[in-house]
Amino acid sequence: MRAVFQWGLGKRSLELGKRTLIMGIVNVTPDSFSDGGLYLDSSNAVAHALQLLEEGADIIDVGGESTRPGAKVVDADAKGGASSANASSPKVAVSAEEELRRVLPVISELKKLRPDAVISIDSYKAGVARAAIAAGAEIVNDVSGLRFDSQMTKTVAELKCGVVLMHMRGRPEEWRTLPPPVDIVLQVKRELREWVEAAVIVGVRRERIAVDPGFGFGKNFEQNYPLLARFQELQSLGLPLLAGTSRKSFLGRMLTKDGKDAAAADRLYGNLAAHTALILKGVHILRTHDVKAAVDAARVADAILEAR
Repeated sequence: MRAVFQWGLGKRSLELGKRTLIMGIVNVTPDSFSDGGLYLDSSNAVAHALQLLEEGADIIDVGGESTRPGAKVVDADAKGGASSANASSPKVAVSAEEELRRVLPVISELKKLRPDAVISIDSYKAGVARAAIAAGAEIVNDVSGLRFDSQMTKTVAELKCGVVLMHMRGRPEEWRTLPPPVDIVLQVKRELREWVEAAVIVGVRRERIAVDPGFGFGKNFEQNYPLLARFQELQSLGLPLLAGTSRKSFLGRMLTKDGKDAAAADRLYGNLAAHTALILKGVHILRTHDVKAAVDAARVADAILEAR
């Protein structure tokens, strides 16, 4: 059975653990690996978010910058405004201003049309997080684990919002050259614990934190399957667990046909297998492009979990 949590989101909380919650993805980007460009227009993005809510999404995750393999990211500046380069990293692909131009109209309009909607902002920049929360988002989903912007931890502590702290090995531009870990599951668990404790020391309340092992983020093909097989070990962190395997390349490679990896749009059935495994091993929230299919799979897997 899963542990039950009340995940604090500022003025309200979400109950986690009674059933699997579904986080629907809305990428307001031109270059995301699966749906880049489809929802760059804010009206299309809002319509897509509304459709995902109708399909059963519990949370809508809005992002304005791709962090696919090879994407370039740097630490945002201390004020959380335009991003700046440093001596060891290339310039960021998307400035904070551009990211805000993409996501704020979507969050604002969606909140106007669906005031009850739970919205997450997918960003590692403190300035973007602050503006998105002011516009109506209630969760900051930071793929860097609060590490790329020195002001992010303090910012989310002040905002009293929900936080998803995700594990990433290295940076996207480094992933192809990272040395293999000795034990990916132990590394993810150890580093997530360290990053959570660092956030708590700065003032982020533990009841506002969920963690994500970051499938595909600095983990190559073969390293993702131990994370799936041993996902239950992450329950020892004592925090809500979120996972996103949706349409990722490690699934596409497993579904190879005629020597070619399955395209992102053809990875649905493989992903439902991953979703089912994650639910049976204790995940609380699944982040996905394919909400309707995930909702149906979760209903059956939740029933199995309950019966067990």
